[in-house]
Amino acid sequence: MSSSMFNNNSISISVSDDDSDELGRMRVRVRRKRKKQHNRLIKNKELAHRLLRFLLKYWMLLILFVAVGLLLFEASRITKTPRLDVKSEHDAKRTPHLKGDLKAVEPKNLDRLDPPRCLKLLPNEELQHLDIPMHDEISGAIKNVVYISDKDTQQHRGKSNTTLSGLRTEVTRFNLFTGDQTLEQRERSFKVSDTAELHCGFYSDNGGFKISDEDKGYMQTCKAVVSTCAFGGGDDLYQPIGMSDTSLQKVCYVAFWDEITLAAQESKGRKVGEYHFIGKWRIVVVRDLPFTDQRLNGKIPKMLGHRLFPNAKYSIWVDSKSQFRRDPLGVLEALLWRSNSVLAISLHGARSSVYEEAVAVVKKHKATPEEVEVQLSQYRRDGLPEDKRFNGKKALNEASIIVREHTPLTNLFMCLWFNEVVRFTSRDQLSFPYVLWRLKLLKDINMFPVCIRKDLVNSMGHIGKAKPLTN
Repeated sequence: MSSSMFNNNSISISVSDDDSDELGRMRVRVRRKRKKQHNRLIKNKELAHRLLRFLLKYWMLLILFVAVGLLLFEASRITKTPRLDVKSEHDAKRTPHLKGDLKAVEPKNLDRLDPPRCLKLLPNEELQHLDIPMHDEISGAIKNVVYISDKDTQQHRGKSNTTLSGLRTEVTRFNLFTGDQTLEQRERSFKVSDTAELHCGFYSDNGGFKISDEDKGYMQTCKAVVSTCAFGGGDDLYQPIGMSDTSLQKVCYVAFWDEITLAAQESKGRKVGEYHFIGKWRIVVVRDLPFTDQRLNGKIPKMLGHRLFPNAKYSIWVDSKSQFRRDPLGVLEALLWRSNSVLAISLHGARSSVYEEAVAVVKKHKATPEEVEVQLSQYRRDGLPEDKRFNGKKALNEASIIVREHTPLTNLFMCLWFNEVVRFTSRDQLSFPYVLWRLKLLKDINMFPVCIRKDLVNSMGHIGKAKPLTN
């Protein structure tokens, strides 16, 4: 081996033919890979351009499809039926006197107890400790209310008792339940004195609205009551919800039915239990209703609760088309005690004037034009103004909920209101502002807005037309 080979500074690497071919193939693969990536980029750009052109062309249809989908989703949520009020069944099983049949008591969703928006109730822990205040002293201008009966008439006139049909005529709805109030007596009933004397239903023992002695005994135990009625089979019975255990123990729940409603409910499987209860409601069956007009019969428990519950200090009236869903003692505290009111009633949601309401009553065929005109003509003669507000308050009410303390003044007001409904039309919205205007002393009224009424009840609506009684 020659020494010149070690003195050479360069290093030579020999490359075989096989190595050269392999390197070429690698270069070709790299070029192909780059070409494929380039082609893919071009295709992606074309696809994006096509999609953009499609969106620009059909964007309105896409928005429409999305809107329809959202509407269908919301509709499916609304039509879902939540479970029934399990607490009501539990309470009925736990409390012996609530053994009424709870099957089919609630036909649909009746457990909607969303938090109130406008009604400011006390916290639950405070509601549990509420009690019913019982005032011994009577304050106010009216100290006592005396109810005229046929016994007074017999003593003064020496007349014998008459029959129920003997006092009915074609031109008046006065009968032996109401007594035959003359216009002179009507005018005198608005004159305020320490002792007010006036007609207020239950005029004669032969006047109808018969309640069993057992039911009367129960009703006399009530210090506070939530009441409703369904006459003529026109409505179902909705179980109250949202009450505290304290209210359940201290407040009566009484539903007045006639025999037509009793039969209609039993045909649907809603039978009254052995203790006269269905769920939380004590069912009081009234016999011999005094009026052929079932709406007028319904005004008796609505307006004359102080006569039906002689020892009750407070009452809450709820129309049969509604489900009461708040704690009753909490409602009394919020609407009466907190504001020092003796009467709370829901305002009318649509109108403010008696005369506007009269037009609506005729238009909706709630009363005939002739009988409405008779009522308005009398009110105009008496000087009822066309103002929409009395004493700074909206006068027209909706009256599906009435919360009140049973004082001589509120009892007088309710009697006067009932007499107006009997004398004229059954639409009590027309007569309420008039009585409020005539009875100047009643000022402690809480006329609460529609928002609170919606917090108090779930409105179910009437399920059918009440069957009228025949003569």
